[in-house]
Amino acid sequence: MSHTTLAGLDELTQMLQIPCPSGREERMAAHLTTQLQQRGASPRQDGQGNVWVDIPGRESGPGVAIASHTDEIAMVVTAIAADGTLRLQRSGGLYPFKLGEGPVVLIGTEEDVPAHLSFGSGHTSDPTDPVAQFNNGTRGITWPDCHLLTGLSPQDLAARGVRVGTCAVPAATGRGPTLFGPPEDPLVSAWLFDNRGGSLTLLQLWSWLREAGITPRRTLQLCFMVQEETGLLGAKGWVRRNEVECFVAVDSTPMPRGTDLTLDGRPATWSRDSHVHFDQGLISDLATAAQRAGTELQYAVYAAAASDATGVLQAGGAERCATIGYPRENSHGYEVVRWSVFRHLTATLGEWVASY
Repeated sequence: MSHTTLAGLDELTQMLQIPCPSGREERMAAHLTTQLQQRGASPRQDGQGNVWVDIPGRESGPGVAIASHTDEIAMVVTAIAADGTLRLQRSGGLYPFKLGEGPVVLIGTEEDVPAHLSFGSGHTSDPTDPVAQFNNGTRGITWPDCHLLTGLSPQDLAARGVRVGTCAVPAATGRGPTLFGPPEDPLVSAWLFDNRGGSLTLLQLWSWLREAGITPRRTLQLCFMVQEETGLLGAKGWVRRNEVECFVAVDSTPMPRGTDLTLDGRPATWSRDSHVHFDQGLISDLATAAQRAGTELQYAVYAAAASDATGVLQAGGAERCATIGYPRENSHGYEVVRWSVFRHLTATLGEWVASY
């Protein structure tokens, strides 16, 4: 199989080009709405910005939600200097070392504005200079050490809708994807898979269920949630307005040191994260579905991770919750995934829905 025929790669590439920091997910929502409509779905959207599709079930009663989040980690402007230089803080779990210096785009209310992330000159021996301290290994670069060069005055920035609170993300030209390894099942890197990979899986799941002629036992809702990276807010709000018995988050599965995960195409489930234990019976059901789909699950326990299912469980929004996803190296950066994991993950979720 050539890289050009990998199922879903074009869709991922399109999503990678869409900036969607928390609170500014409207372009991704519009894109996903169009994609769902083209696949024969009738998506809905609430005032919070969440998008979802209802698939009626055979029986009445609280249904099942399978959800991806649509936002990405970003930078947020904290101050604007007289020369148009911008000071920054993180939105979500983004750190400067994951980015390096390079082009970014500010998501203004009137238009997008190109800018450049800068750490300052390294040609210095000043012991108080953050870059000199970084160069000699004393400390790392933190957000107060960073700034954005815009080349515009504060007045020009204001006219374009850039102000304190505006978010910036890496420019589309550097987001990928990049494919390497065996052509039949390559590794793929991109900024960021989290959580475009989950949204890709849900789009593929809709098509899988329709082609297989599956009618779920209870109403199934495929959901695309906002503001996961900044408090799991979209999912928490959605379950307060929509009753479900079961909530499954589809998200990336980080691979920190000490986890027993590999990039071999098998999906992975979170048994426990930094806040909650997920429903072990539901995890067993997903594992059985994975076997029927011709794969198997990997398992992870995290000391520093949370998903939309975490927030739903904490809020009492569903009786049973789980998180399943795709192992990815280099979390919150240029992430690397084995491409076949999306096919296996989609089939696992399809088999689970068929037997729920």
